[in-house]
Amino acid sequence: MARDQVVIFNFRCLCQVIFILSSFSFILFLYWHQFSGSCYSINQIMVQNQNQEIDLLTFPSAWNHLSFSSESDPRPNKLLKIAVFVKKWAQRSRAGGLERHALTLHLALAKRGHELHIFTTAQPNSSFPRYPMSNLNFHLSKPTAAGYLEQAVVWKQFQTQNSTGKPFDVIHTESVGLLHTRARNLSNLAVSWHGIAYETIHSDIIQELLRSPDESQAYVLNERAMKVVEEVKFFPYYSHHVATSDHAGDVLKRIYMIPEERVHVILNGVDEEVFKPDAAKGKDFKQKFGIPGSKSLILGMAGRLVKDKGHPLIFEALKQMLEENAKFRESVIVLVAGDGPWGARYRDLGPNVLVLGPLEPAQLASFYNAIDIFVNPTLRAQGLDHTLLEAMLTRKPLMATRLASITGSVIVGEEIGYTFPPTVHSLKKALYRVWNDGREALEKKGKVARQRGLQLFTATNMAAAYERLFLCISSNGNRKDVYCKYHYPFN
Repeated sequence: MARDQVVIFNFRCLCQVIFILSSFSFILFLYWHQFSGSCYSINQIMVQNQNQEIDLLTFPSAWNHLSFSSESDPRPNKLLKIAVFVKKWAQRSRAGGLERHALTLHLALAKRGHELHIFTTAQPNSSFPRYPMSNLNFHLSKPTAAGYLEQAVVWKQFQTQNSTGKPFDVIHTESVGLLHTRARNLSNLAVSWHGIAYETIHSDIIQELLRSPDESQAYVLNERAMKVVEEVKFFPYYSHHVATSDHAGDVLKRIYMIPEERVHVILNGVDEEVFKPDAAKGKDFKQKFGIPGSKSLILGMAGRLVKDKGHPLIFEALKQMLEENAKFRESVIVLVAGDGPWGARYRDLGPNVLVLGPLEPAQLASFYNAIDIFVNPTLRAQGLDHTLLEAMLTRKPLMATRLASITGSVIVGEEIGYTFPPTVHSLKKALYRVWNDGREALEKKGKVARQRGLQLFTATNMAAAYERLFLCISSNGNRKDVYCKYHYPFN
């Protein structure tokens, strides 16, 4: 080979090596950034703004990272009159995530002294719960045939209360409890999104991939895409948007094109006084339900036992593992809390799976204390599931589907738990890994999970963040207002 050809060949090889190394480094950066997103942005902000105050309305990360109260001054010096629209109020153990969020948040705000007026539906054949707080007021109405708030009725109720005493300082609607047609002219309104159509498309894709050959194809993807278009059109009519996960906040800003000063990330929180480590309660729970002490691993699942929560997926994985591995069958038991059509099918798996039915919050806390790891095989890509947060605060590691809302806010690394793509093969592999790691490794992960839970996912933290947002927007978004500014420290 001629000398000039050798030089050209070596130069090309060198360029290829540089390109490969550069690409590999870039991929590593993207991979690291995906799993450290919120921490990276917080650290970046801290470096850039150490001696500056922050405009909360443009704060890019979850407000849960911020501390809004102190032991010396725990209560706000300004009490608000707050209107809340939620299509259904939580009752007992059958409440969904949106209802549980509304219950936890607004009871906490009422306990802090704010005057709350809840506009919600009266559910047929059930008594409405009572609370010993004079500042917590309910305005009930008959639901529509689809179970939603009758907008003309609740709007009239709202106007009556808005003209009684002082007008409302702030209005909060859980999802579309108050439709955009009524909300479009209210500058002091915030809407909390617990799931948006763009995220739901991911769920539809997963379920279509998991569809068995004998099931008919669900023609929902085209409809869902048009629903995203509709949401992009009407979402801007709401003045302020609260995303309950980091991923949803990013989607609202990038895909739905809502200005960043109108999108605020406040992660869901759960009652830290109910969900906390208590070995004695866990022991009592195991004795009550006759769980053998010989089992070396106790898996736990909780929630609605329906298809979109991933129960067909984990049912098949467990069925195969119990059939193919005698040691796994001898050493593992699965506790399932909740009700739904898959409850009866789980019972068919035999004594290794114990279906407990729906549990009250106190019972649910004992359930978490009895298990070694909490498993959530959900196929719903939207929102931030409360059960994950409850398990974290009870010092349990997590295992969940690798969805953006979960990996972006909750299971941000292997030190907290395990994630898996939504296939039977991947789920079995993850379950075997949990089994092989054993209790000692799981307990270490559980400690890290609780630390993160106490930092970000307590009801106290969530309520303080919402309270600060409400105080800020009650001033009509005046950037000079003290409530819209923040000074360090971060959590």
